Amino acid sequence: MTATTHSIAARLESFIGSPSNFPDSVDPESYAIEGAVPSAVAKPASAAEAAEIVRFAAKEKLAVIPTGAHTKLSIGARPSRYDIALDMCALRQIAHYDPADLTVSVDAGMTIAAVNAALLEHNQFLPLLVPYYSQSTIGGAIASGIDSPLRNAYGTARDFLLGAEFIDGTGALVKSGGRVVKNVSGYDLHKLLIGSLGTLAIITRLNFRTFPVPLTPRGFLASFPTHEAALLARQKIAESPLTPLTLDVTDPGAARIFAERTPSTAEPGIFSGGSHTAADSALPVPGTWFHPNDWQLCAAFAGVPEVLDRYVRELTRIAEQHGAATIFILDDTTRPSIWGRLREALPLFRESSPAAVILQLNVLPSRQTQAITILKSVASAALLPLALVARASGALYIALLPESAQGDAAALSLLTQEIFSLSRSFDGRASLLFAPPAVKDLLQSTLNSHPHSDLALMRRVKSAFDPKNTFAPNRLFPDSL
Repeated sequence: MTATTHSIAARLESFIGSPSNFPDSVDPESYAIEGAVPSAVAKPASAAEAAEIVRFAAKEKLAVIPTGAHTKLSIGARPSRYDIALDMCALRQIAHYDPADLTVSVDAGMTIAAVNAALLEHNQFLPLLVPYYSQSTIGGAIASGIDSPLRNAYGTARDFLLGAEFIDGTGALVKSGGRVVKNVSGYDLHKLLIGSLGTLAIITRLNFRTFPVPLTPRGFLASFPTHEAALLARQKIAESPLTPLTLDVTDPGAARIFAERTPSTAEPGIFSGGSHTAADSALPVPGTWFHPNDWQLCAAFAGVPEVLDRYVRELTRIAEQHGAATIFILDDTTRPSIWGRLREALPLFRESSPAAVILQLNVLPSRQTQAITILKSVASAALLPLALVARASGALYIALLPESAQGDAAALSLLTQEIFSLSRSFDGRASLLFAPPAVKDLLQSTLNSHPHSDLALMRRVKSAFDPKNTFAPNRLFPDSL
């Protein structure tokens, strides 16, 4: 423990009367964000303890950043100050669960995998199958705002987050929303926590609607020579009476990464073909039926045998009508190899390039074809490998993948700005997820030279939640530059 850490711990002890929140065994380096290392790490055992730490930090003018499993800490800008890392992982209980009402209240430090393991006992689950699934805490998943492939069927967290408990910048314990679906009183302040990166409040508890586990899930994979054909087939499926669980298109760049790399996260027992108590299993490698040089249309569906048969017939018919080169039906032995990689696409992209820049571009699904044409042209002109995952809901994940860690930060920054400009031309929204610090610094410099109206609004919201700027100072990144 450094002298600075000793000082903060001693001052905290005098404030709340317990030094146990600052364990000696914790290395602050493991909580670093883009090279910024906290002076100390606090591990509150309750929401009340966390609130006392926040009040102490506000009084002493210290900066606090909440953390969970550290899987998404590098999203956002580098914080200008970082005094205390507030590790929320000790808050990991299910506070309330009513299977009959399909609602659950969960502490922020509980992992999504642990939540679903408990829900599966009642044949229910929470459709937050986000990247880094087995490690991610429920609070971190909400704060990062990253969705899952199940967005096509269940929506994003905004659609099933019923309420939240959190600590504001004054150290007050606040509640928003409720614990039941019928609760419609008050403002949905808790929805602002989604994607806030810990800049607004410290999430302590979250209330969700739960869902029945899909019955006998199956998968469908069709390869196409062009993105136009793959996206047109996807459009026809989206316009049909079919309601697949997932409906994604991947480019050859993403497909090759899927064929070469295996995520560290196992396939959840949720979708083990009806045996929902099965342990998580390792993701198998795609077989020879997978064609990594093509555009892939990936769908998952579930139901009774008659429903499964109809999906197979209709999906096959649509794919054949639009020139599919190959078609393959995925069962329990093959489906996880594709579905798991779609869920873990962002970690796989980051592993494939030491200087990966990953963005999310939200545009109307009907405009993704044109957007992808432009993206391919821009990346090709810059001689940069590209990987894409296009979801039917409108989310387009873009990965620029330099081959070396010494990737040209200026060129990557310019391309990122081009993507932001592209989003505006399509009346969409672009968000930077992951990027090397040098690229973020250049983008931040551009932002400072040309302030964006979104950033002004974000700062006003932050000021309302956190008037003393205690939480994650300067981590806000605008949705567009």
